[in-house]
Amino acid sequence: MKTAILQSIVLSVILLAGCAPQTSYIDTMHDAGKPVMALDYRDFDQAASEMVQSMLGSGALKKADGSRYVMATGRILNDTMQRIDTDQLMAKVEQELLNSGQVVMTSAAGSKTDQLIYDMRDVKDSDVGDEFDSNTVAAKGQLIAPELSVSGKIFQRNIRYDNNRQQVEYYFQLQVTNLTNGLRFWQNETLIGKRGSNKSVAW
Repeated sequence: MKTAILQSIVLSVILLAGCAPQTSYIDTMHDAGKPVMALDYRDFDQAASEMVQSMLGSGALKKADGSRYVMATGRILNDTMQRIDTDQLMAKVEQELLNSGQVVMTSAAGSKTDQLIYDMRDVKDSDVGDEFDSNTVAAKGQLIAPELSVSGKIFQRNIRYDNNRQQVEYYFQLQVTNLTNGLRFWQNETLIGKRGSNKSVAW
């Protein structure tokens, strides 16, 4: 009896697995799939690309002597209904800025600080300091301070479009500030708007 029940359960699991939709890959370079009310990777790609093109096209990042600015990533506020990892947006922004050759990003300051930079400086005075070649341990006064910071905000506005539809607006805002004198070099806002059923979830 128990064997028959077990066989029935196994058979049911196999049948259910056979009826489940097959998993497929997304061609992220050419995907024109169904839009969703929430933010997806296409929205992050679009916002990051538009922001960087505006930043580079403004000339704000060009130094007179042709050298590169040192830039740190500041705080990016998420004021939407979604649990957004703002690092996802900024990773694309930082990548395109680095590839432009106009700035170099620092990991010694800002929201993307690499703690290992400071841990290795503590090694010199620790019990394991003798295990490292002293010529390879970073000394004081070698870190390069950032000259610029890029910071911003993402916020969401939901509007009832008609009785059955809603409009969701996502605003991506970035600004570049000179950390020496506090002057703002550049700022821009990119809007991504979507319309859909009131039943669609935007968070």
